Amino acid sequence: MTATTPLPILPTANDNSAAMTRERRKSLMLRAWIASGLFYMALPGTLLGFSNLLAISTHHGLGNLPAAWLQGHGHAQVFGWIGSFVLGIGFYSQPARGRSVIRLPLACFLLWTAGVGMRWFSSIYGWHWRILFPVSASFELIAILLFLKAASHHKLPDAPHASSAKPRMELWMVSVLLSTASLAALVLFNFVECIRLAAHGTQGAFPHDLDQRFLMLMAWGFLAPVVWGFSARWFHAFLAIAHPSASLFRIALLLDVLGVLCGVCGFARTATILVALSAVAIVFALRLTQRPHGPAKTQGIHPSFPVFIRLAYAWLAIASAMGIWAAYADRNGGIWGGSRHALTVGFAATMVFSIAPRILPHFTGIYNLFSKRLMLLSLLLLQTGCTLRVLSEPLAYEGMLQFAWKTLPISGVLELSGVLVFGANIALTMVAGRSAFALPAARPQCAA
Repeated sequence: MTATTPLPILPTANDNSAAMTRERRKSLMLRAWIASGLFYMALPGTLLGFSNLLAISTHHGLGNLPAAWLQGHGHAQVFGWIGSFVLGIGFYSQPARGRSVIRLPLACFLLWTAGVGMRWFSSIYGWHWRILFPVSASFELIAILLFLKAASHHKLPDAPHASSAKPRMELWMVSVLLSTASLAALVLFNFVECIRLAAHGTQGAFPHDLDQRFLMLMAWGFLAPVVWGFSARWFHAFLAIAHPSASLFRIALLLDVLGVLCGVCGFARTATILVALSAVAIVFALRLTQRPHGPAKTQGIHPSFPVFIRLAYAWLAIASAMGIWAAYADRNGGIWGGSRHALTVGFAATMVFSIAPRILPHFTGIYNLFSKRLMLLSLLLLQTGCTLRVLSEPLAYEGMLQFAWKTLPISGVLELSGVLVFGANIALTMVAGRSAFALPAARPQCAA
């Protein structure tokens, strides 16, 4: 080595310590997002939904049940639960940048959690809802803008074979970014309508037609693409299947976007057909119908994991088919309700119950899930309850079978039990699990 040859710069102990500190802070911040999501999932979300279901079953219909209660339940489930999980993982996946590791995510967390909480409280109790609705919506909007600001600094990886070529965005990232854009549009939609409702509305709930458009954007604009994106990212490794078909994946996203636009514009029948076609396309795009080329990676979780992943996508197909049925035949909301339940619980919740035990322990610096058996129990309870609910709701609401009113509460008990078991399992994992940060070895990475 000559005198002019620069010596390699090796990481010092201080550098390693600083990197470990940043990772620990990111992990703790993610735990806060997860804890908030679990709270909104269990209490304001599922418990309120179960209470609503009991009232509906007792009166054999919506009766005098306030629309605000139903919308408060949905807001807590999608924004408070799924939204918190997505934002938490989104912040965690971004590179650490000094003090911004904690400040920006913490501000976003406080605004988002407070906004969802105020919306739920004002929806249920009606206390100063003309003030709390716009304030809560503004908190959620600012939180999303902060998240987008943080995400805008995240650079794409360099092109692998051509240093001069522009970075190429992978399809799973396109799907997640599409979902993020839909979430931002959803929050902006909510902000505008909350202000309008506060100024001119007579009750703290969106009108039915407006709520239908809002739900279309929420379900097929936000929920579906974010799950599809992470599926495309992880299924190849987790399920030992081939990489997704790029052409079919693009077709599925295009059909979904067109369906959401039609739904938001009020063309419900066209929208349901388009999103149903997108659901079929995504199943084939992800290669879920093909034979695996090896054993699935189920280390640390229950080995039934691949079965429930495929069941989730079966629920996606059921939800889209019921959506078409509802657009042509629904009279009392039962078919629409069954379709939305198949999508939000059968598809989205099953995916969360299956994937979260696989990735969250690793992301939060925990080596193992607390209990594989509790994972299986939560999924079985959720599947049984969702099946009863989706079967019973159209039969009861549309007057096809009076006995179906008696099975609706049973479905609610099963789903609530599954949610509580899942929440307890994840909470015990974070509280009682063995932390990787307590050991000198590097924290193991989640296979992807």
